[in-house]
Amino acid sequence: MSINKYKVFKKVVELGSLTKAAEAMGFTQSGVSHLINSLEDEVGFLLLSRNRSGVKLTENGEMILKIVTEILKWNEHLEQQVASIHGIELGTIHIGTFTSVSVHWLPGIIKDFQQDFPNITINFIEGNYREIEDWIVEGKIDCGFLSLPTRDAFDILPLAKDEMLVLLPIDHPLSSKPVLSLADIMDEPFIMQRKGGDDDINRVIEGSSFIPKVKYTVADDYAIMAMVEKGLGISILPELVLRGQQRNIRLIGLEEPKYRSLGIAVNSLKHVSPATKRFLDYVKKDAHLNM
Repeated sequence: MSINKYKVFKKVVELGSLTKAAEAMGFTQSGVSHLINSLEDEVGFLLLSRNRSGVKLTENGEMILKIVTEILKWNEHLEQQVASIHGIELGTIHIGTFTSVSVHWLPGIIKDFQQDFPNITINFIEGNYREIEDWIVEGKIDCGFLSLPTRDAFDILPLAKDEMLVLLPIDHPLSSKPVLSLADIMDEPFIMQRKGGDDDINRVIEGSSFIPKVKYTVADDYAIMAMVEKGLGISILPELVLRGQQRNIRLIGLEEPKYRSLGIAVNSLKHVSPATKRFLDYVKKDAHLNM
């Protein structure tokens, strides 16, 4: 069986359309259709069901996709290793990340990394912690930034601690205090991050008697800042999220400082691709210098 057929099959599944897969890969739609039909002939059953809205994996296709994903991952590793032996560093790294890391941390790492390895392509996929964990398990990404602790099955590189700060409207009665206890904010209307991004806040309050009076649940960190600025409530966010913000809000540390621990996770450090290994080295070096 051809690696190209596997690549086309995976791309069709990712995009849910033969036409979109053809455009993304520089093929004709008939060419993509021919490759899928050929793969189905080889395995002896349908992999995709076609309808007007696109394509969908069959039950057999779902089982095949997991193996195809593994084959493509190891093929990528092989290509990178062969190139490395020839003195050429190339490959593609798929990285799971979240907004604060993407905005305030990754650009500097990528700049240094690409200066040394210009032929390595980097793809970012943004999500919340739980989505990133799932993508690592599924093999959709090579590595992912996470708040620790995370799943025991992963190999983790701890990177840095990021202080958790209370956000208050600038004219709030508590805004003049140098530090705050959880008891101080017990009765305040609270703006909570949506499920999947609320782990950091839950770790702050874990083991305490503090139960936030959640007034709003919001997906976006910057929307939380805007709502605090308008006096709709208070919140708690990591310093990295708040870095460089220009909003008219007050940021105050906790009386007993709390932190989120940032790390980067992979399924197995022993089995990462050469390109991913290079990238992890740069992440570790930058974390020690700048966090």
